Amino acid sequence: MSLENNATESLPGKPEPTVDGDWNRVHPASPFVRGWVALAAVGFFFGRDAFERMLQGRDFVDPNLSGRAPWLLAGGAVVLLLTVGGFILSWYFTRYQVAEGYVRVNTGFLFKQQRQARLDRVQAIDIVQPLLARIFGLAELKFEVADAGESAVRLAYLPLDQAKQLRATILARAAGVVSGPETAAEVPEAPEHVVLSVPPSRLIGSLLLSEQTVGILLGAAVVVTTSVLFDNNAIFLALIPGILGIAASYWSSFNKGYNFTAAISPDGIRLRYGLLDTQAQTLPPGRIQALMVAQPPLWRIFGWYRIHVNVAGYGLAASTDGARTMLLPVGLKPEVLRMMSLVLPDPGVEDPERVFTAGLNGLGPVQPNTATSDGFTTTPRRARLLAPLGWRRNGFLATKTALLIRSGRWWHTLVMVPHQRTQSMALHQGPWARRFRVADLVLHTTAGPVSPRVFQADVEQAVELFDQQAARAREARKRQTSEQWLAQVAPQAPELAATLTDQPAQPAPPQTSPQQEDRHDG
Repeated sequence: MSLENNATESLPGKPEPTVDGDWNRVHPASPFVRGWVALAAVGFFFGRDAFERMLQGRDFVDPNLSGRAPWLLAGGAVVLLLTVGGFILSWYFTRYQVAEGYVRVNTGFLFKQQRQARLDRVQAIDIVQPLLARIFGLAELKFEVADAGESAVRLAYLPLDQAKQLRATILARAAGVVSGPETAAEVPEAPEHVVLSVPPSRLIGSLLLSEQTVGILLGAAVVVTTSVLFDNNAIFLALIPGILGIAASYWSSFNKGYNFTAAISPDGIRLRYGLLDTQAQTLPPGRIQALMVAQPPLWRIFGWYRIHVNVAGYGLAASTDGARTMLLPVGLKPEVLRMMSLVLPDPGVEDPERVFTAGLNGLGPVQPNTATSDGFTTTPRRARLLAPLGWRRNGFLATKTALLIRSGRWWHTLVMVPHQRTQSMALHQGPWARRFRVADLVLHTTAGPVSPRVFQADVEQAVELFDQQAARAREARKRQTSEQWLAQVAPQAPELAATLTDQPAQPAPPQTSPQQEDRHDG
């Protein structure tokens, strides 16, 4: 018997919470939805030969096997019964409970396992519906908790309405809409307001103009040129696996980005997407640690951008699953600014549109020692040999609430890190950087696709930014009174809070964490 607790560790001297809530079972069809592959494998193994014989017009059963047919059928029946029996036992021993500020899931009948997550440390809850689960009207709940490298709790499967109800109950506590130790009572699902949706035509266009398409066209040109020069057409046969892989990649991106919708609610930003496998994701903006806006070269024709985020609790798995960290797959600049305003309600500048536009598309001055008109401090002209194309784009700007980092001449990127989300920092300076008296400043946040890094800043400016950013992070964490999104947004946008909920936000005690700072010269 093994016991896992991926949410928190017990504090010394603190009594363990008692378990007094009702234990519930998942839907009876859950094991069959999870294990349909095993059933399909059993059917394929025993029915492949018969199916092939039927297609060839021969007897359904091989006459040579007439004497062994009863034994084969008996063996197949035993395997089928064992598989179904395992499904039933798996369902019977899978139970979940919401009580005393915890959500717990018990699984296993031979090797038992319990997973639990503290409700006040839940970072996000996703509702996932694979195609077969959608047919049965079922959904899976994935709980993301602080300090967990993977989902601490996966609850599969519940009826869709029940899954939504359970998610609303838990997120109401995390968002600050409901206070108190008990969350077992049902809470109506929080209202929402849709802020944007991505039309399928734009999604298809973004895939056709993506970096992947550019690489495919360049590779095709190389293949055609090589085939003509060496008069060898066999090379095209070797491309068939690659073509199938590329088609699968395009389909995966389209399937995950189809029908993308973003809405706001008291429990956070709600994202819905998917064609065959649908997913409903809730991101409390307070859990977003870093944000990156990117624009590939061909997207500039239509003014398109995408947004990726680092979310606390998603862990290293978020780096490989791009859909879960995608805040906007493709959108116009007004939509980008709208989503950025949800993550950072107070940008800390008087004219945020001008500042963010400069971060998305701006360039620094050509002449040295010239003040930048957009406020960004860029790479000094003496270091232009290190980045011949990007030295005017590389730059940073610290507002009252966040650090903005822009880079890339062809692939434009803008990274935004709220001051209180800076966990640690490091200064990096290699031999060539020392020669040109520049250094990189790296900000460390949670794992994810965003890697905040100030490229090739003047050494004195980099050291000054290092010290100032450390002070800003400490002060920001002192001013932060709550990790709950509604409690933070209400002072900045009271009309939003009044629209989404009639209950006032309940602030939590201040939460602070030590900051680590180090400098590396290499």
